[in-house]
Amino acid sequence: MPGADGSVNGEYGKAVRRREDPPLIKGEGTYTDDLRLPEEAHAAFVRSEVAHGRIASIDTDAASAAPGVAGVYTAADLDLQPFGPGPMAPDDMLREVLATDTVRFQGEAIVLVVAETREQAVDAAELVEVDIEPLEIVVDPEGALADGATLLFPDKGTNLAFATEPKDTDVLTEADVVVRSRFVNQRLAAVPMEPAAAVAAPEEAGVRLWIPCQAPHTARDVAAASLGLEKDAVRVTIPNVGGGFGARIPPYPEQIAIAAAALRLKRPVRYVESRWETMIAMQHGRAQVQDVELGAKSDGTLVGIKVRVIADCGAYPGDAVLMPFLTGQMASGVYRVPRVDFAYRAVVTNTTPIGAYRGAGRPEATALIERAMDQLAARLDLDPAELRRRNFIPPDDFPHQTVAGARYDSGEYAQALERVLAAAGYDDLRAEQARRRQNGGVRQLGIGLCTYVELTGLGVEVGTCTVNEDGTVTVKTGTSPQGQGHETTWAQLVSWTLGVPMADVRIVHSDTAHVPRGMGTMGSRTLQVGGSAMINATREVLSKGRELAGHLLEASADDVQVVPGQGLGVAGTPSATISWADLAKAAADPSRLPEGMEPGLDAINDFETPDSSYPFGAHVAVVEVDTETGMADLVRHVTVDDSGKIANPLLAEGQIHGGIAQGVAQALYEEMAYDEDGNCLTGSLTSYAMPTAAELPNFETARTETPSPLNPLGAKGIGESGAIGATPAVWNAVVDAISHLGVDNVDMPATPQRVWLAIQAAKEGAPA
Repeated sequence: MPGADGSVNGEYGKAVRRREDPPLIKGEGTYTDDLRLPEEAHAAFVRSEVAHGRIASIDTDAASAAPGVAGVYTAADLDLQPFGPGPMAPDDMLREVLATDTVRFQGEAIVLVVAETREQAVDAAELVEVDIEPLEIVVDPEGALADGATLLFPDKGTNLAFATEPKDTDVLTEADVVVRSRFVNQRLAAVPMEPAAAVAAPEEAGVRLWIPCQAPHTARDVAAASLGLEKDAVRVTIPNVGGGFGARIPPYPEQIAIAAAALRLKRPVRYVESRWETMIAMQHGRAQVQDVELGAKSDGTLVGIKVRVIADCGAYPGDAVLMPFLTGQMASGVYRVPRVDFAYRAVVTNTTPIGAYRGAGRPEATALIERAMDQLAARLDLDPAELRRRNFIPPDDFPHQTVAGARYDSGEYAQALERVLAAAGYDDLRAEQARRRQNGGVRQLGIGLCTYVELTGLGVEVGTCTVNEDGTVTVKTGTSPQGQGHETTWAQLVSWTLGVPMADVRIVHSDTAHVPRGMGTMGSRTLQVGGSAMINATREVLSKGRELAGHLLEASADDVQVVPGQGLGVAGTPSATISWADLAKAAADPSRLPEGMEPGLDAINDFETPDSSYPFGAHVAVVEVDTETGMADLVRHVTVDDSGKIANPLLAEGQIHGGIAQGVAQALYEEMAYDEDGNCLTGSLTSYAMPTAAELPNFETARTETPSPLNPLGAKGIGESGAIGATPAVWNAVVDAISHLGVDNVDMPATPQRVWLAIQAAKEGAPA
């Protein structure tokens, strides 16, 4: 039946398979490396082999004379503007497109070589001689702040990129019990299936750039600024993208350099990175050292939390400064914490730059509060679930303004916890754990909890809707997918509203020449911001269509409703129906329009969310730890997640599953590591321990729906939820499995070596 706004509940809200999948499964998708342009050349980069040094000289003569070489370019040759500072970042620590006087991390691009074939470009790049005078190296973010530490930007006089001031008052004075810990939220790599790439071609107006990216309009603006062009002179197109995870929000220097080379050579240039290059040159994530103090009354009531964070920015601050700011906003989690003292220092080091990675600052917050909650529960001899129950923000206290600065829109935190405990059989698990401990076996059971809330849905997004004269519908969106299923969701939304078949809905996205503007896809914002713009535009078209149909059918617009699959019709008069095709044709003829109506059945809407939304949930992880080897195996993972109203349960399930996998990976497997000389030790998939499906159990998932009042769809974000909830749940589970042996914490990733060492230290009475 039609809703009050004339919409029909057709496919929207139902589990519909992604229509994007068949061409990808059959190998018919088009990724950046699949593009082929006439007369294209190939590029390779000369990268720094050292983490820090002064460029004394660059000799390109041999490379320039090598077979097939079309051009060899240094920073001086390209003369590009540096990247602008990211949010809150200083403007005196900028990154050049190609290194000029100094290299600041291993893998930084110095020289671009372009040749007729990729093999020729790679061979010629090896002939470039770069003389680098070594400088002292700092890879430890805490060491970067020490007196006498080498400075990455000597003119700055410090390695401190940004800092916030701690509060003057002691937020823990009323606490009967305080737990204190130092947590390391380790550096991670995004590891998308598709490595970084770029294809650029000169056009009459400027240059066209194809890249795997999450925000085409941002990439256009950055490229134009660096190239010294007007924005309209740069066209950015995003083909299929093999994974983003936040690491593809910004464009990369190499991609801008490819565009510059194409302009100079007046021919297309292509570049595809090796896996090693992507591992060391694509921005990393996380990388925080957190000193946490959590205080409570003797009954477990929280009184305050004090957090000091040192955030590693890598060699250039960029967006990295924003990540700990988001951590601070979410530091109190789902709990009533009356006093919060959060301060951070963001520092530069001779390592790959840090940026957004699935969750972007919020997983770090959830990890610190949830690990501290388990430690507090142990100190108070309370079950971790019971401690959480005593401190949840109650459902009648929304919207809830936290002391940390967030305004939570809606939540039912206790409900999510109780449902996940029941689904996991929590009491039975605790009984089995007690039995194993009593028997003293080698394989001990650990049960880890996490109750989380996160921030999603920032900014403004555009959506357009046009009914064509053949009855099909074209919609445009500023969001840009990397496998989330956007096209299916938008088709569902339009079908739901206009009653047209999903197959008749064409979605246009990811091309700055065809979409007027857009922020892109990040921060779990697509449905609630982009979808709201889309539904508003589509409803405006529906309203116009009803007015026109009423005029043509000689009826009141109030009596016109959607007739699924047929068009619009007059209620109670089955014969009085007009198709969308006929309506579009009539809308193009001014003589057939009612007075005052503009021609065309189209609309555009810019939706700006009044505030962020806050999805939440609860996870239970069950691990078995071999106390003789330290091996931790995840045997069950159970979740209840709440992301407001769900558009497509199948797509939501996929997002949760993918997020859980990445969250588990951080807890147990993954870490980007450097030696003291700044050499990346985990720059390939032989050394970076990324789990496969074989290491993961079947995930047991369920959902509750607590709509957000902040958008017309009642939606909240879901893309990052799994990664936010899974990591602390698994981390807590590993520690829980061996806590009876005296272990209080194990740094992530909880590798067999770290777990074994923690057990041995506890046996010897030493700090774990």
